Amino acid sequence: MIFSSIAVTLAALSLTACSDDNFSPDADKDWAGTTSFFNSTDEKGFDTYYQPAVGRCGDPMPFYDEKTDDFKVLYLQEYDNNGTYNYHPIWGVSTKDGANYESMGEVLPTATSDKEQDAALGTGCAVYDEQSGTYYIYYTGHNPKCESTEVVMRATSPDMKTWTKDNAWSLKGMDYGYSKTDFRDPQVFKTEDGTWHMVIASTLKFAEFTSTDLKTWQHTGSFNMVWDRQLECPDIFKMGNYWYFVYSEGYRSDWSRKVKYFVASSFEDLKKCFNDPGANWPKDGHEGVLDSRAFYAGKTASNGTDRYIWGWCPYRTGSTIFEKNINVGADGEPNWSGALVCHKLIQHSDGTLTLGEVPAISAKYDKPQDLKAMEQSEGATVNGSTVSLSGNSHVLFNRLGNHNKISFTVKTAGNTDKFGFSLVRAGGDEDGKHYSIVINPENDQTRKINFEEQGKDGIGFVRGIDGYNFARPADNTYHVTVYTDNSVCVVYINDVACYTNRIYGIQKNCWSLDCYDGQVTVSEVKVMQYKSI
Repeated sequence: MIFSSIAVTLAALSLTACSDDNFSPDADKDWAGTTSFFNSTDEKGFDTYYQPAVGRCGDPMPFYDEKTDDFKVLYLQEYDNNGTYNYHPIWGVSTKDGANYESMGEVLPTATSDKEQDAALGTGCAVYDEQSGTYYIYYTGHNPKCESTEVVMRATSPDMKTWTKDNAWSLKGMDYGYSKTDFRDPQVFKTEDGTWHMVIASTLKFAEFTSTDLKTWQHTGSFNMVWDRQLECPDIFKMGNYWYFVYSEGYRSDWSRKVKYFVASSFEDLKKCFNDPGANWPKDGHEGVLDSRAFYAGKTASNGTDRYIWGWCPYRTGSTIFEKNINVGADGEPNWSGALVCHKLIQHSDGTLTLGEVPAISAKYDKPQDLKAMEQSEGATVNGSTVSLSGNSHVLFNRLGNHNKISFTVKTAGNTDKFGFSLVRAGGDEDGKHYSIVINPENDQTRKINFEEQGKDGIGFVRGIDGYNFARPADNTYHVTVYTDNSVCVVYINDVACYTNRIYGIQKNCWSLDCYDGQVTVSEVKVMQYKSI
Protein backbone atom coordinates (compact mmCIF):
# COMPACT_ATOMS: atom_id res chain seq x y z
CA MET A 1 0.00 0.00 0.00
CA ILE A 2 1.18 3.51 -0.73
CA PHE A 3 -0.29 6.87 0.25
CA SER A 4 0.92 10.44 0.08
CA SER A 5 0.15 12.57 3.11
CA ILE A 6 0.18 15.80 1.10
CA ALA A 7 -3.58 16.13 1.45
CA VAL A 8 -3.46 15.79 5.22
CA THR A 9 -0.34 17.74 6.04
CA LEU A 10 -2.34 20.94 6.00
CA ALA A 11 -3.73 19.71 9.31
CA ALA A 12 -1.37 20.55 12.18
CA LEU A 13 0.31 17.65 13.92
CA SER A 14 1.08 19.67 17.01
CA LEU A 15 1.13 17.35 20.00
CA THR A 16 0.51 20.28 22.34
CA ALA A 17 -3.23 20.36 22.90
CA CYS A 18 -5.10 23.57 23.66
CA SER A 19 -7.33 23.91 26.65
CA ASP A 20 -11.01 23.08 26.52
CA ASP A 21 -13.73 25.32 27.95
CA ASN A 22 -14.78 22.54 30.31
CA PHE A 23 -11.34 21.74 31.67
CA SER A 24 -8.53 23.52 33.41
CA PRO A 25 -5.66 23.77 30.91
CA ASP A 26 -3.11 23.18 33.63
CA ALA A 27 -3.53 21.16 36.82
CA ASP A 28 -1.71 21.65 40.07
CA LYS A 29 1.61 19.86 40.15
CA ASP A 30 0.43 17.92 43.20
CA TRP A 31 0.17 14.76 41.11
CA ALA A 32 -0.65 12.47 44.03
CA GLY A 33 -3.34 14.63 45.59
CA THR A 34 -5.39 16.06 42.70
CA THR A 35 -7.74 14.76 40.01
CA SER A 36 -7.81 17.82 37.75
CA PHE A 37 -7.37 17.33 34.02
CA PHE A 38 -3.80 17.85 32.80
CA ASN A 39 -3.02 18.80 29.21
CA SER A 40 -0.32 16.19 28.60
CA THR A 41 1.58 15.54 25.38
CA ASP A 42 3.37 12.63 23.73
CA GLU A 43 7.10 12.14 23.96
CA LYS A 44 9.11 12.82 20.82
CA GLY A 45 9.54 9.12 20.00
CA PHE A 46 7.83 5.97 21.30
CA ASP A 47 10.00 3.04 22.33
CA THR A 48 7.52 0.18 22.89
CA TYR A 49 5.04 0.88 20.09
CA TYR A 50 7.83 2.29 17.99
CA GLN A 51 7.49 5.67 16.38
CA PRO A 52 10.54 7.63 15.18
CA ALA A 53 11.26 11.02 16.71
CA VAL A 54 10.72 12.56 13.26
CA GLY A 55 7.91 11.32 11.04
CA ARG A 56 5.89 8.14 11.44
CA CYS A 57 5.79 4.48 10.42
CA GLY A 58 3.80 3.38 7.39
CA ASP A 59 3.14 -0.19 6.27
CA PRO A 60 5.47 -2.61 8.10
CA MET A 61 7.31 -5.37 6.25
CA PRO A 62 8.63 -7.70 8.99
CA PHE A 63 11.27 -10.32 8.26
CA TYR A 64 13.03 -12.79 10.56
CA ASP A 65 16.75 -12.80 9.84
CA GLU A 66 18.14 -16.22 10.77
CA LYS A 67 21.72 -15.04 10.31
CA THR A 68 21.43 -12.42 13.03
CA ASP A 69 18.62 -14.08 15.03
CA ASP A 70 16.41 -11.01 15.08
CA PHE A 71 13.45 -9.44 13.33
CA LYS A 72 13.99 -6.69 10.81
CA VAL A 73 10.83 -4.62 10.52
CA LEU A 74 11.04 -2.49 7.38
CA TYR A 75 8.45 0.25 6.97
CA LEU A 76 7.50 3.18 4.76
CA GLN A 77 8.87 6.35 6.36
CA GLU A 78 6.22 9.06 6.42
CA TYR A 79 6.93 12.77 6.89
CA ASP A 80 4.65 15.75 7.21
CA ASN A 81 6.48 17.37 4.30
CA ASN A 82 6.62 14.54 1.77
CA GLY A 83 7.76 15.48 -1.69
CA THR A 84 5.13 15.72 -4.40
CA TYR A 85 6.40 12.58 -6.14
CA ASN A 86 9.42 11.35 -4.16
CA TYR A 87 8.23 9.96 -0.85
CA HIS A 88 8.10 6.90 1.39
CA PRO A 89 11.67 5.60 1.44
CA ILE A 90 11.93 2.25 3.21
CA TRP A 91 13.39 2.56 6.69
CA GLY A 92 13.76 -0.18 9.26
CA VAL A 93 14.17 -1.22 12.86
CA SER A 94 15.56 -4.42 14.33
CA THR A 95 14.19 -6.19 17.39
CA LYS A 96 14.81 -9.43 19.20
CA ASP A 97 11.51 -9.46 21.02
CA GLY A 98 8.92 -7.04 19.62
CA ALA A 99 9.30 -4.74 22.61
CA ASN A 100 12.67 -3.03 22.17
CA TYR A 101 13.85 -1.56 18.88
CA GLU A 102 17.04 -0.28 17.30
CA SER A 103 16.76 1.95 14.26
CA MET A 104 18.38 0.77 11.04
CA GLY A 105 17.86 4.17 9.42
CA GLU A 106 17.11 4.35 5.72
CA VAL A 107 17.29 0.94 4.06
CA LEU A 108 16.11 1.70 0.52
CA PRO A 109 15.84 5.28 -0.80
CA THR A 110 13.38 6.61 -3.32
CA ALA A 111 14.62 7.59 -6.77
CA THR A 112 16.07 11.08 -6.93
CA SER A 113 14.05 12.02 -9.99
CA ASP A 114 10.29 12.42 -10.27
CA LYS A 115 10.45 10.70 -13.66
CA GLU A 116 11.68 7.29 -12.43
CA GLN A 117 9.30 4.45 -11.67
CA ASP A 118 10.25 4.26 -7.99
CA ALA A 119 9.99 7.98 -7.32
CA ALA A 120 7.84 6.83 -4.41
CA LEU A 121 8.08 3.44 -2.74
CA GLY A 122 5.21 1.23 -1.67
CA THR A 123 4.73 -1.88 0.41
CA GLY A 124 6.51 -5.16 -0.27
CA CYS A 125 8.47 -7.79 1.62
CA ALA A 126 11.97 -9.06 2.41
CA VAL A 127 13.15 -12.65 1.91
CA TYR A 128 16.46 -14.52 2.11
CA ASP A 129 17.75 -17.03 -0.46
CA GLU A 130 19.96 -19.55 1.34
CA GLN A 131 21.37 -21.00 -1.89
CA SER A 132 22.84 -17.74 -3.12
CA GLY A 133 23.21 -16.02 0.25
CA THR A 134 21.21 -13.07 -1.09
CA TYR A 135 18.59 -10.93 0.60
CA TYR A 136 15.77 -9.58 -1.56
CA ILE A 137 13.35 -6.72 -1.07
CA TYR A 138 10.40 -6.87 -3.45
CA TYR A 139 8.58 -3.56 -3.33
CA THR A 140 6.18 -1.26 -5.18
CA GLY A 141 7.47 1.49 -7.44
CA HIS A 142 4.85 4.24 -7.56
CA ASN A 143 4.83 7.13 -10.02
CA PRO A 144 1.71 8.49 -11.77
CA LYS A 145 3.99 10.14 -14.37
CA CYS A 146 5.02 6.73 -15.70
CA GLU A 147 3.12 4.49 -18.11
CA SER A 148 2.09 2.34 -15.15
CA THR A 149 1.48 4.10 -11.87
CA GLU A 150 2.50 1.00 -9.92
CA VAL A 151 5.06 -1.66 -10.79
CA VAL A 152 6.68 -4.41 -8.71
CA MET A 153 10.45 -3.90 -8.37
CA ARG A 154 13.29 -5.43 -6.37
CA ALA A 155 16.62 -4.80 -4.69
CA THR A 156 19.28 -7.23 -3.44
CA SER A 157 21.85 -7.28 -0.66
CA PRO A 158 24.55 -9.66 0.60
CA ASP A 159 24.22 -8.51 4.22
CA MET A 160 20.81 -6.82 4.75
CA LYS A 161 22.72 -3.53 5.00
CA THR A 162 23.91 -2.46 1.55
CA TRP A 163 21.20 -2.67 -1.10
CA THR A 164 21.39 -2.50 -4.88
CA LYS A 165 18.29 -1.80 -6.94
CA ASP A 166 17.80 -4.18 -9.85
CA ASN A 167 16.62 -1.57 -12.34
CA ALA A 168 16.70 -4.08 -15.20
CA TRP A 169 13.86 -6.11 -13.67
CA SER A 170 10.21 -5.36 -12.93
CA LEU A 171 6.74 -6.85 -13.11
CA LYS A 172 4.14 -4.69 -14.82
CA GLY A 173 0.50 -5.55 -14.28
CA MET A 174 -0.46 -4.32 -17.74
CA ASP A 175 1.71 -7.06 -19.28
CA TYR A 176 -0.54 -9.70 -17.71
CA GLY A 177 -3.94 -8.06 -18.03
CA TYR A 178 -3.97 -6.30 -14.65
CA SER A 179 -4.41 -2.68 -13.66
CA LYS A 180 -1.82 -0.02 -14.48
CA THR A 181 -2.84 1.88 -11.37
CA ASP A 182 -3.19 -0.80 -8.67
CA PHE A 183 -0.46 -3.41 -8.89
CA ARG A 184 1.39 -3.47 -5.61
CA ASP A 185 2.21 -4.95 -2.21
CA PRO A 186 4.11 -8.06 -3.40
CA GLN A 187 4.40 -10.83 -0.82
CA VAL A 188 6.89 -13.67 -1.39
CA PHE A 189 6.76 -17.03 0.42
CA LYS A 190 7.70 -20.68 -0.16
CA THR A 191 5.39 -23.71 -0.26
CA GLU A 192 6.28 -27.24 0.92
CA ASP A 193 7.50 -28.26 -2.55
CA GLY A 194 10.20 -25.58 -2.47
CA THR A 195 8.50 -23.27 -4.96
CA TRP A 196 8.59 -19.55 -4.35
CA HIS A 197 5.25 -17.77 -4.77
CA MET A 198 4.56 -14.06 -5.16
CA VAL A 199 1.07 -12.66 -4.55
CA ILE A 200 0.39 -9.10 -5.75
CA ALA A 201 -2.67 -6.94 -5.03
CA SER A 202 -4.39 -5.51 -8.10
CA THR A 203 -7.89 -4.23 -8.78
CA LEU A 204 -10.26 -6.74 -7.09
CA LYS A 205 -7.82 -9.55 -7.95
CA PHE A 206 -4.67 -11.06 -6.50
CA ALA A 207 -2.09 -11.91 -9.16
CA GLU A 208 0.10 -14.94 -8.56
CA PHE A 209 3.62 -15.64 -9.86
CA THR A 210 6.02 -18.50 -9.12
CA SER A 211 9.79 -18.96 -9.21
CA THR A 212 12.41 -21.57 -8.40
CA ASP A 213 15.28 -19.13 -7.85
CA LEU A 214 13.76 -15.74 -6.84
CA LYS A 215 15.12 -14.30 -10.08
CA THR A 216 12.80 -15.40 -12.88
CA TRP A 217 9.07 -15.32 -12.30
CA GLN A 218 6.19 -16.94 -14.24
CA HIS A 219 2.60 -15.73 -14.11
CA THR A 220 0.36 -18.58 -12.94
CA GLY A 221 -3.03 -16.85 -12.73
CA SER A 222 -5.15 -14.89 -10.30
CA PHE A 223 -7.78 -15.33 -7.61
CA ASN A 224 -10.55 -13.15 -6.25
CA MET A 225 -10.61 -10.61 -3.49
CA VAL A 226 -13.57 -10.29 -1.12
CA TRP A 227 -16.57 -9.38 -3.28
CA ASP A 228 -16.15 -5.76 -4.45
CA ARG A 229 -13.67 -4.80 -1.74
CA GLN A 230 -10.14 -3.79 -2.63
CA LEU A 231 -7.70 -5.62 -0.37
CA GLU A 232 -4.05 -4.86 0.29
CA CYS A 233 -0.90 -5.86 2.16
CA PRO A 234 -1.31 -9.65 1.68
CA ASP A 235 0.65 -11.97 3.97
CA ILE A 236 0.62 -15.75 3.41
CA PHE A 237 2.21 -18.30 5.73
CA LYS A 238 1.87 -21.76 7.20
CA MET A 239 1.54 -22.16 10.96
CA GLY A 240 1.31 -25.70 12.32
CA ASN A 241 -1.13 -27.65 10.15
CA TYR A 242 -2.87 -24.60 8.69
CA TRP A 243 -2.26 -22.04 5.96
CA TYR A 244 -3.23 -18.41 6.54
CA PHE A 245 -3.89 -15.41 4.35
CA VAL A 246 -3.77 -12.13 6.30
CA TYR A 247 -4.95 -9.00 4.47
CA SER A 248 -6.01 -5.43 5.12
CA GLU A 249 -9.51 -4.53 4.01
CA GLY A 250 -9.89 -0.81 3.73
CA TYR A 251 -8.55 0.75 0.58
CA ARG A 252 -11.71 2.35 -0.93
CA SER A 253 -13.85 0.74 1.79
CA ASP A 254 -13.14 2.62 5.01
CA TRP A 255 -16.24 1.25 6.67
CA SER A 256 -14.60 -2.18 6.85
CA ARG A 257 -11.10 -0.91 7.44
CA LYS A 258 -9.52 -3.75 9.42
CA VAL A 259 -6.90 -6.50 9.28
CA LYS A 260 -8.51 -9.90 8.63
CA TYR A 261 -7.54 -13.47 7.72
CA PHE A 262 -8.66 -16.68 6.06
CA VAL A 263 -7.51 -20.16 7.11
CA ALA A 264 -7.36 -23.44 5.19
CA SER A 265 -5.49 -26.75 5.14
CA SER A 266 -3.43 -25.86 2.04
CA PHE A 267 -2.43 -22.83 0.02
CA GLU A 268 -4.65 -23.93 -2.87
CA ASP A 269 -7.65 -24.25 -0.54
CA LEU A 270 -6.75 -20.87 0.94
CA LYS A 271 -7.20 -19.20 -2.45
CA LYS A 272 -10.59 -20.87 -2.83
CA CYS A 273 -11.84 -19.17 0.34
CA PHE A 274 -12.12 -15.93 -1.64
CA ASN A 275 -14.61 -17.49 -4.08
CA ASP A 276 -17.32 -17.46 -1.40
CA PRO A 277 -16.08 -15.37 1.54
CA GLY A 278 -19.36 -15.50 3.46
CA ALA A 279 -19.23 -19.29 3.55
CA ASN A 280 -15.54 -19.40 4.38
CA TRP A 281 -15.07 -16.86 7.16
CA PRO A 282 -13.00 -18.37 9.98
CA LYS A 283 -15.27 -19.87 12.64
CA ASP A 284 -14.18 -17.29 15.18
CA GLY A 285 -17.39 -15.27 15.56
CA HIS A 286 -15.99 -12.09 13.95
CA GLU A 287 -15.35 -12.96 10.29
CA GLY A 288 -11.59 -13.17 10.68
CA VAL A 289 -11.18 -9.65 12.10
CA LEU A 290 -7.98 -9.49 14.18
CA ASP A 291 -8.14 -6.03 15.78
CA SER A 292 -9.84 -2.63 15.56
CA ARG A 293 -9.73 0.05 12.86
CA ALA A 294 -6.74 1.56 14.67
CA PHE A 295 -4.48 -1.36 13.69
CA TYR A 296 -3.78 -1.47 9.98
CA ALA A 297 -1.51 -2.98 7.30
CA GLY A 298 -0.63 -5.90 9.57
CA LYS A 299 1.96 -8.41 8.38
CA THR A 300 3.69 -11.23 10.23
CA ALA A 301 7.07 -12.87 10.78
CA SER A 302 8.12 -15.95 12.76
CA ASN A 303 11.36 -16.95 14.48
CA GLY A 304 10.37 -20.60 14.18
CA THR A 305 8.76 -20.67 17.61
CA ASP A 306 6.50 -17.62 17.82
CA ARG A 307 4.82 -15.57 15.13
CA TYR A 308 4.24 -11.86 15.61
CA ILE A 309 2.24 -9.33 13.63
CA TRP A 310 3.17 -5.68 13.16
CA GLY A 311 0.77 -2.98 12.01
CA TRP A 312 0.49 0.78 12.45
CA CYS A 313 -1.74 2.68 14.82
CA PRO A 314 -2.75 5.94 13.08
CA TYR A 315 -2.19 9.41 14.44
CA ARG A 316 -5.10 11.82 14.60
CA THR A 317 -5.29 15.56 14.08
CA GLY A 318 -7.14 18.34 15.84
CA SER A 319 -6.44 21.51 17.79
CA THR A 320 -7.11 19.86 21.18
CA ILE A 321 -6.75 16.32 22.44
CA PHE A 322 -10.54 16.21 22.71
CA GLU A 323 -10.88 16.84 18.97
CA LYS A 324 -8.16 14.33 18.12
CA ASN A 325 -9.64 11.54 20.18
CA ILE A 326 -12.89 11.52 18.21
CA ASN A 327 -11.63 12.77 14.83
CA VAL A 328 -12.13 9.60 12.83
CA GLY A 329 -15.08 10.42 10.63
CA ALA A 330 -18.13 8.21 10.53
CA ASP A 331 -16.51 5.10 9.15
CA GLY A 332 -12.75 5.03 9.53
CA GLU A 333 -9.46 6.54 10.57
CA PRO A 334 -8.65 9.74 8.63
CA ASN A 335 -4.85 9.64 8.69
CA TRP A 336 -2.24 7.32 7.25
CA SER A 337 0.77 6.11 9.30
CA GLY A 338 1.60 6.23 12.99
CA ALA A 339 3.27 3.98 15.56
CA LEU A 340 4.31 0.34 15.08
CA VAL A 341 2.18 -1.99 17.19
CA CYS A 342 3.24 -5.60 17.70
CA HIS A 343 1.03 -8.50 18.83
CA LYS A 344 1.68 -12.21 19.22
CA LEU A 345 -0.45 -14.56 17.12
CA ILE A 346 -2.39 -17.10 19.15
CA GLN A 347 -3.39 -20.19 17.22
CA HIS A 348 -6.34 -22.13 18.61
CA SER A 349 -6.91 -25.85 18.16
CA ASP A 350 -9.47 -25.31 15.39
CA GLY A 351 -7.04 -23.17 13.40
CA THR A 352 -8.63 -19.83 14.28
CA LEU A 353 -6.39 -16.94 15.28
CA THR A 354 -6.51 -14.21 17.88
CA LEU A 355 -3.91 -11.67 18.94
CA GLY A 356 -2.29 -11.72 22.35
CA GLU A 357 0.29 -10.06 24.54
CA VAL A 358 3.94 -9.94 23.50
CA PRO A 359 5.84 -11.51 26.46
CA ALA A 360 8.72 -9.03 26.25
CA ILE A 361 6.31 -6.09 26.35
CA SER A 362 4.71 -7.50 29.49
CA ALA A 363 8.15 -7.97 31.09
CA LYS A 364 9.19 -4.45 30.16
CA TYR A 365 6.60 -2.90 32.48
CA ASP A 366 8.43 -3.91 35.67
CA LYS A 367 7.84 -1.10 38.19
CA PRO A 368 4.75 -1.53 40.42
CA GLN A 369 2.85 1.68 41.15
CA ASP A 370 0.80 2.60 44.19
CA LEU A 371 -2.90 2.30 43.53
CA LYS A 372 -5.01 4.97 45.21
CA ALA A 373 -8.77 5.46 44.94
CA MET A 374 -9.26 9.20 44.43
CA GLU A 375 -13.04 9.12 44.08
CA GLN A 376 -15.80 6.55 44.23
CA SER A 377 -19.42 6.97 43.33
CA GLU A 378 -22.49 5.52 44.96
CA GLY A 379 -22.56 1.79 44.28
CA ALA A 380 -18.77 1.42 44.44
CA THR A 381 -16.62 -0.03 47.22
CA VAL A 382 -12.85 -0.49 47.33
CA ASN A 383 -11.00 -3.04 49.41
CA GLY A 384 -7.29 -3.01 48.58
CA SER A 385 -6.93 -4.19 44.97
CA THR A 386 -10.53 -5.41 44.78
CA VAL A 387 -13.37 -3.18 43.60
CA SER A 388 -17.11 -3.93 43.72
CA LEU A 389 -19.37 -1.98 41.37
CA SER A 390 -23.10 -2.05 40.80
CA GLY A 391 -25.56 -0.09 38.72
CA ASN A 392 -24.06 3.04 37.19
CA SER A 393 -20.89 3.47 39.28
CA HIS A 394 -17.15 4.01 39.06
CA VAL A 395 -13.93 4.28 41.03
CA LEU A 396 -11.39 6.91 39.96
CA PHE A 397 -7.71 6.07 40.47
CA ASN A 398 -4.56 8.18 40.71
CA ARG A 399 -2.65 9.49 37.72
CA LEU A 400 -0.91 7.37 35.12
CA GLY A 401 2.56 7.86 33.60
CA ASN A 402 3.81 7.84 30.01
CA HIS A 403 4.04 4.04 29.86
CA ASN A 404 1.47 2.00 31.75
CA LYS A 405 0.38 -1.59 32.14
CA ILE A 406 -3.02 -1.87 33.81
CA SER A 407 -4.30 -5.34 34.64
CA PHE A 408 -7.40 -6.60 36.43
CA THR A 409 -9.91 -9.46 36.46
CA VAL A 410 -13.63 -8.80 36.11
CA LYS A 411 -16.32 -11.20 37.32
CA THR A 412 -19.85 -10.27 36.27
CA ALA A 413 -22.88 -11.42 38.24
CA GLY A 414 -24.95 -12.05 35.12
CA ASN A 415 -24.69 -12.64 31.39
CA THR A 416 -25.54 -9.09 30.34
CA ASP A 417 -23.72 -6.93 32.89
CA LYS A 418 -21.98 -3.98 31.25
CA PHE A 419 -18.59 -2.66 32.36
CA GLY A 420 -15.44 -0.93 31.15
CA PHE A 421 -12.67 1.46 32.06
CA SER A 422 -12.00 5.12 31.32
CA LEU A 423 -8.91 7.20 30.56
CA VAL A 424 -8.15 10.93 30.52
CA ARG A 425 -10.67 11.37 33.30
CA ALA A 426 -10.94 14.20 35.83
CA GLY A 427 -12.65 14.06 39.15
CA GLY A 428 -15.91 15.55 40.34
CA ASP A 429 -17.36 18.59 38.58
CA GLU A 430 -14.32 18.87 36.29
CA ASP A 431 -15.23 15.66 34.49
CA GLY A 432 -16.56 17.25 31.32
CA LYS A 433 -15.21 14.63 28.93
CA HIS A 434 -13.35 11.37 29.27
CA TYR A 435 -12.71 8.33 27.06
CA SER A 436 -14.15 4.93 27.84
CA ILE A 437 -13.55 1.45 26.51
CA VAL A 438 -16.82 -0.36 27.13
CA ILE A 439 -17.43 -4.11 27.12
CA ASN A 440 -20.92 -4.00 25.75
CA PRO A 441 -23.35 -6.96 25.82
CA GLU A 442 -24.60 -7.12 22.24
CA ASN A 443 -26.77 -10.05 23.34
CA ASP A 444 -26.68 -12.81 25.92
CA GLN A 445 -23.67 -14.51 24.31
CA THR A 446 -21.74 -11.82 22.42
CA ARG A 447 -19.65 -8.96 23.71
CA LYS A 448 -18.38 -5.99 21.73
CA ILE A 449 -15.64 -3.53 22.63
CA ASN A 450 -16.89 0.00 22.03
CA PHE A 451 -15.19 3.39 22.35
CA GLU A 452 -17.12 6.30 23.83
CA GLU A 453 -16.54 9.93 24.77
CA GLN A 454 -18.37 10.19 28.07
CA GLY A 455 -18.90 12.88 30.69
CA LYS A 456 -21.47 15.68 30.75
CA ASP A 457 -20.09 17.16 27.50
CA GLY A 458 -19.15 13.91 25.74
CA ILE A 459 -20.69 12.83 22.45
CA GLY A 460 -21.17 9.19 23.52
CA PHE A 461 -20.46 6.32 21.13
CA VAL A 462 -17.73 7.11 18.57
CA ARG A 463 -18.80 5.17 15.50
CA GLY A 464 -15.54 5.34 13.60
CA ILE A 465 -13.58 3.55 16.34
CA ASP A 466 -16.03 0.83 17.25
CA GLY A 467 -14.36 -2.38 18.08
CA TYR A 468 -14.39 -6.07 18.26
CA ASN A 469 -16.93 -8.84 18.80
CA PHE A 470 -16.06 -11.81 20.97
CA ALA A 471 -17.94 -14.56 22.80
CA ARG A 472 -18.98 -14.06 26.40
CA PRO A 473 -16.74 -16.23 28.60
CA ALA A 474 -18.73 -19.17 29.96
CA ASP A 475 -17.78 -18.33 33.55
CA ASN A 476 -18.31 -14.56 33.07
CA THR A 477 -14.67 -13.93 34.00
CA TYR A 478 -12.64 -11.42 32.00
CA HIS A 479 -8.87 -11.14 32.39
CA VAL A 480 -8.03 -7.69 31.07
CA THR A 481 -4.61 -6.20 30.36
CA VAL A 482 -4.12 -2.68 29.02
CA TYR A 483 -0.80 -1.36 27.70
CA THR A 484 -0.19 2.30 26.95
CA ASP A 485 2.85 3.93 25.38
CA ASN A 486 2.12 7.65 25.24
CA SER A 487 -1.12 7.89 23.22
CA VAL A 488 -1.16 4.30 21.92
CA CYS A 489 -3.44 2.02 23.93
CA VAL A 490 -3.74 -1.76 23.45
CA VAL A 491 -6.26 -3.95 25.29
CA TYR A 492 -6.24 -7.76 25.58
CA ILE A 493 -9.07 -9.85 27.02
CA ASN A 494 -8.81 -13.59 27.75
CA ASP A 495 -6.55 -14.30 24.75
CA VAL A 496 -9.65 -13.95 22.54
CA ALA A 497 -9.96 -10.19 22.01
CA CYS A 498 -7.43 -7.54 21.05
CA TYR A 499 -8.25 -3.86 20.70
CA THR A 500 -5.81 -1.13 19.63
CA ASN A 501 -6.65 2.56 19.83
CA ARG A 502 -5.08 6.02 19.85
CA ILE A 503 -6.12 8.04 22.93
CA TYR A 504 -4.37 11.35 23.52
CA GLY A 505 -3.87 12.70 27.04
CA ILE A 506 -3.50 9.43 28.95
CA GLN A 507 -0.27 10.56 30.59
CA LYS A 508 -0.53 12.35 33.96
CA ASN A 509 -4.31 11.94 34.07
CA CYS A 510 -6.53 9.74 36.20
CA TRP A 511 -8.32 6.59 35.07
CA SER A 512 -11.35 4.68 36.33
CA LEU A 513 -13.06 1.30 36.49
CA ASP A 514 -16.72 1.56 35.47
CA CYS A 515 -19.96 -0.34 35.76
CA TYR A 516 -22.90 0.73 33.62
CA ASP A 517 -25.47 -1.92 34.42
CA GLY A 518 -25.59 -4.99 36.65
CA GLN A 519 -22.97 -5.98 39.19
CA VAL A 520 -19.25 -6.65 38.73
CA THR A 521 -16.35 -7.53 41.00
CA VAL A 522 -12.91 -6.37 39.84
CA SER A 523 -9.95 -8.06 41.50
CA GLU A 524 -6.14 -8.01 41.25
CA VAL A 525 -6.09 -4.41 40.03
CA LYS A 526 -2.46 -3.47 39.28
CA VAL A 527 -0.60 -0.66 37.55
CA MET A 528 2.97 -1.18 36.30
CA GLN A 529 5.22 1.31 34.53
CA TYR A 530 8.72 1.64 33.13
CA LYS A 531 11.06 4.54 32.65
CA SER A 532 11.72 5.60 29.06
CA ILE A 533 15.36 5.26 27.98
